[in-house]
Amino acid sequence: MANLRDIRNRINTIKNTQQITKAMKMVAAAKLRKAQQRMTATRPYAKKLKEVVSKLVNIDQVSNILLRQPEVMSRALLIVVGSDRGLCGGFNNNLFRVVENTIEDKYSEFHKNGNLDLIAIGRKAEAYFKKRKYNVIESYPGFFDDLNYNKCSEIMEWASEGFAAGSYDKIIIAFNEFKTVISQNRLVDEVLPIQTDSFDESDIDSSKLEMDYIFEPDADTILNDILPVYVNMQLWRAALESNASEQGARMAAMDNATENAKELEQELRLKYNQARQSAITTEISEIVSGAAALEEN
Repeated sequence: MANLRDIRNRINTIKNTQQITKAMKMVAAAKLRKAQQRMTATRPYAKKLKEVVSKLVNIDQVSNILLRQPEVMSRALLIVVGSDRGLCGGFNNNLFRVVENTIEDKYSEFHKNGNLDLIAIGRKAEAYFKKRKYNVIESYPGFFDDLNYNKCSEIMEWASEGFAAGSYDKIIIAFNEFKTVISQNRLVDEVLPIQTDSFDESDIDSSKLEMDYIFEPDADTILNDILPVYVNMQLWRAALESNASEQGARMAAMDNATENAKELEQELRLKYNQARQSAITTEISEIVSGAAALEEN
């Protein structure tokens, strides 16, 4: 009977866990809907901003410190956008592995010489890279508790100032791009220096780029005003994409956990019924044997 009681306790524990994972799935689904709305609402603005910047940077005789191409790359800043909470499958670890592989392939000399600085956004990114002795100069735990544009702009303004002053020759952002609810693209994008050839993409209307524009007061002034906004938008976009990806990954992970709990509960119920039937059979056999012994006496 002790075995039956243990199995019954395990079944009750699994049922309670299943209720928790189901509730977490529902919460993640609600947060995903809001995150997708914010992400989708930002995409048209980001696309139009990219079109304007692409037109400006391709004009002859325009100059801006953010367009400078360092002759020698000596120091880089990597911004890793992770999450604050776990229980989202391989959302964080998959991205962190891509980041480490990218560092090994492209920035190993920077890392060995202590010329690769990291900014960790989210508790998981902070814990992962600090544990592995990377040079994390700044971390932002709880970043997604109140996700807003001002936080992203502050980080990118500081990074842009470092690039303009020559403290960094390259600024990189690593994040999960939202693809579908169950899948993400892990991207490591070079934000600074701005590469003019990076604007030759299918999401920009080439016919608009060929149009001739009149700029007031002049292209340089507009470029000086709009480039910082464009750079800030890169981290804001990464944060929105990452937030939506996280909620989608968590919803998928909790759905899988719920289904696994159902399967485990069914297996335990089968074992429970088998053990209960065996116990009943044993008791009946003992009763029959006892009755037979009494009749013989």
